[in-house]
Amino acid sequence: MLVALVDTLKQLRYQIAHLEDDTMQSEYPELATFIQQVGLTVAESKQELVFLYQFLYVYGRKSEATYNRFRNELERFYLWSWLVAEKSVFELKREDIEAYVDFMVEPDKSWAMTSVQWRYKDEQGIRRLNENWRPFMLKESIASQQTLAAMFTALNVFYKFAILEEKTFANFVPVVKKNSPYLVVQSQIKIPDTLSDIQWEYVFGVTRDKCEQQPDLERNLFTLACLKGLYLRISELSERPQWSPVMSHFWQDNDGFWFLRIMGKGNKLRDVTLSEDFVTYLKRYRLYRGLPALPRVDESEPLVHKIRGQGGMTVRQIRRLVQQSFDLAKQSLLDDGFTDDAEQLESATAHWLRHTGATHDAQTRPLKHLSEDLGHAKIATTDQIYIQTNIKERAKSGLKRKI
Repeated sequence: MLVALVDTLKQLRYQIAHLEDDTMQSEYPELATFIQQVGLTVAESKQELVFLYQFLYVYGRKSEATYNRFRNELERFYLWSWLVAEKSVFELKREDIEAYVDFMVEPDKSWAMTSVQWRYKDEQGIRRLNENWRPFMLKESIASQQTLAAMFTALNVFYKFAILEEKTFANFVPVVKKNSPYLVVQSQIKIPDTLSDIQWEYVFGVTRDKCEQQPDLERNLFTLACLKGLYLRISELSERPQWSPVMSHFWQDNDGFWFLRIMGKGNKLRDVTLSEDFVTYLKRYRLYRGLPALPRVDESEPLVHKIRGQGGMTVRQIRRLVQQSFDLAKQSLLDDGFTDDAEQLESATAHWLRHTGATHDAQTRPLKHLSEDLGHAKIATTDQIYIQTNIKERAKSGLKRKI
């Protein structure tokens, strides 16, 4: 039976302690039994698992999203190494890594699930395994370029860390990646995923129009304004262990300009500028919540509130709000005959709103200003993603050439 090796970020320190104190059997009975049954010795399995936990603690404690990405990639790598290759992860050679990549591209169907499943839950003080959990999601097509890139990144970082900790002296991942037949060299032209003008008009407009009949949609409207108008990542708007976005993070300077202080990737603080249009929707949202029109420096109200319960919203909850607005827009697009736009909206995610806002504003704002509001460490990143001027000029110059 396949067993989830790693629990949530919150439980990670407890798992480390249970392994070190030899109390895993009483707290994680299914995992303890699994450790006894794999091909390695019990001591080796425990040592490797402790190392995995320590790696995840070092690299994942700053961000739960980062933790989840590394956990998912390395957990299935460990399981493959132990159950398929029947080797320690530190004994794997180049050909083994290549075999794992083949497995990633086409995993055994018994390793895949059709829907997202929880791993463990409390049952009378014991963390019980969900037997329906599997390391992969069942897909009709082979692994995407993004999935393979994430896998190579996770393995490369893991083995670099292992070398520093003197657990191994070789990292075969870069050479396997360089020669992988599954990776495709990206085109020079890489346009970010964005909503079309009409899709954005419907997503925002339909939500706004329905607020009169459904006042709680004011929360959706404000969320859309933040993600598109301030170029926020959805994680930057959500409640996190290290950061709780609250209304006092809005602030005004001596010249009357408004900013929002947020914590971005790598726990880096930045101040995003607010447009006059955004301030209008900020006032609207605050009045709906029964607050004064503009924020004060001492306000502890969450930025995006829960209808029930205390505190701010999680990434998953905010994603649901965005999806609700997407669904409303899709139906209105279909009703008005815009079938193609409605169908394309099905694949949209909340992150498209950040790209939509930045792509639109790149036509009018200085690149440096846009880059700083986006939170990019390098201005070249903004240029590469959002500035398509050279591509368009190249297309124009080649338009009249003769055959």
